[in-house]
Amino acid sequence: MRADRRRRTGVGALLSLALLLSGCASMPADGQVTPVEPSQRAEQESRVRVYGLSPQKGGEPQDIVRGFLEATTSDEPGFSTAREYLTKDAAKAWDPFAGTTVLERGPVTEGGVPDGARKNGSTVMVTGERAARLDTRHAYRPDSGRLTDAFHLTEVEGEGWRIDRLPDGLVLGSSDFERIYRSVDIYYFARLGPGAPSVNRGQDVLVAQPVYVRSRIEPVADTVRALLEGPTDWLDPVVRTAFPDDTLLARRNSVTVQDSGAVTVRLNRAGAKAGGARCERMAAQVLHSVQSQASSKVTSVALRGPDGEICELEGDEARFYAPGRLDGTLSPYMVDAEHRVATMDRTSNRPRVVPGLLGSGRVEFRSVGVSRDERMGAAVSRDGRALYVSASLKSPAKEESGEPVLASRAVREEDRLSAPSWDGLGDLWIADRDPRDPRLLRLPGGQGEAEAVSVPGLARNERIESLRISSDGVRIALRIKNPDGTSSLQLGRVEREGTREDPSVTVAALQRVAPQLEDVVAMSWSGPSELVVVGRESRGVQQLQYVGTDGSTAHQPPLPGINDVESVAASESENMPLFAESQYGIVRLTPPDGDWETVSEDGGAPVYPG
Repeated sequence: MRADRRRRTGVGALLSLALLLSGCASMPADGQVTPVEPSQRAEQESRVRVYGLSPQKGGEPQDIVRGFLEATTSDEPGFSTAREYLTKDAAKAWDPFAGTTVLERGPVTEGGVPDGARKNGSTVMVTGERAARLDTRHAYRPDSGRLTDAFHLTEVEGEGWRIDRLPDGLVLGSSDFERIYRSVDIYYFARLGPGAPSVNRGQDVLVAQPVYVRSRIEPVADTVRALLEGPTDWLDPVVRTAFPDDTLLARRNSVTVQDSGAVTVRLNRAGAKAGGARCERMAAQVLHSVQSQASSKVTSVALRGPDGEICELEGDEARFYAPGRLDGTLSPYMVDAEHRVATMDRTSNRPRVVPGLLGSGRVEFRSVGVSRDERMGAAVSRDGRALYVSASLKSPAKEESGEPVLASRAVREEDRLSAPSWDGLGDLWIADRDPRDPRLLRLPGGQGEAEAVSVPGLARNERIESLRISSDGVRIALRIKNPDGTSSLQLGRVEREGTREDPSVTVAALQRVAPQLEDVVAMSWSGPSELVVVGRESRGVQQLQYVGTDGSTAHQPPLPGINDVESVAASESENMPLFAESQYGIVRLTPPDGDWETVSEDGGAPVYPG
């Protein structure tokens, strides 16, 4: 769950009102504020709406375009006031939902001089520096470059200047975007292929896709609509939905939320075809997707078709589909001052050495990875050459061979093995950074023979410096070393094909996640669709920030600064402390309002299971 989302669940109406009041500066000073009926509160999460001003008589072309842009920032479902700035034909043809361009600052209007003779109309240019793009499926992607849109106006008798030609979609400044839109996670089931049998109910593992919906205009219904539209092209190959093709919301009273937390979703006839176990999976997708939008806990989801109820899923039944059920346990681990693997006690701050090979002192280690169930551990030797795996991390020490399961042939220490990472299926991932043969490797079950994983999007002069794989096993965060020596953060999807006896795993479709950071030092998953990243912007100082898997930083809470961070560890579960290795040793930040405190002055490489 996104960090901001974790902190705001359950404060629905009050937070929406606060955002509204803090974001009104860009709206006309005398816009209307209209109360919303109490029965609408659960669906709209706001007691007020802001409306734009209608066109003023005698307005010049630039005034009309500016008024139109302001009106598109209002809280009107169909942008009725904004359409008043258009000719009748343009008002019918304009599609505001064709996508949203987000600018670094508000849009700027230029021109307005009539095109030749006055009868030919006038053209106003809308310009700005692009920051992001929201597509028709509500998916956010960072974008850059110059926006230059032409708005053509004509004079309408009795009305004055009106826009008759304009691009579809919306153009918003970043501050208006953050006020109007809210990021939520919608959920689809992972395609784990031959990996599904390795976990209980492997076919029911949920994967989060972040989307943006308008925060005060039917946010719950919009969330369900986004869910029904299906996953993005990027995520689609590794997830599936339980909803039948062509499933849509009913035209009227499509989604209702009761004060008790009961949600009713009315579907069209295509959606009503599903029943039984499939309908239960549909309801689970809805329940977990709308949970962060509701102002109280969602207690049940009922799906209805044109002929009545299809199925109902109670909240306690939905726990079998709970997002993050493969996250694992919450104990933090580290490498202590004597280079042994230890777990950090939450109360005393005293590291406790683990039993078995990893805590014996027979081998000195520099990094560690712990399986999600904490039964197994993997650690890289102090010189980075060898990977050791222990199957007795929690039990008393057993006789172990002490032989490495993997070794790097690289000459320099910095070119050898990365820190290891475990997915929720029990597989161990690691990168060998040997310049002569850089490879991404996977050890099935943590003890199988290391298999090279193809990464077709990786250029020859790039290599994987470090990695963290998500608990669901279908997304992997990669810190990529660029030819100029800097590192970027990229997200790959893990495609699993073949059979259990002959699996084929590929990391495909790499996409940059934190383009605003010129050099990324470290990263860790911190929720279903979020990472915490250490890096610096161009000519800037090092900083820690939350970044969505879609590249978004909107609505993310700031993190207190700390110098010279080398690694960071966050839990994918809620409200757990954040750990970092810095010049002060291992430090801890406890949410939501804590500050950094030293846990160990001598240890390093903090990590949560995963």
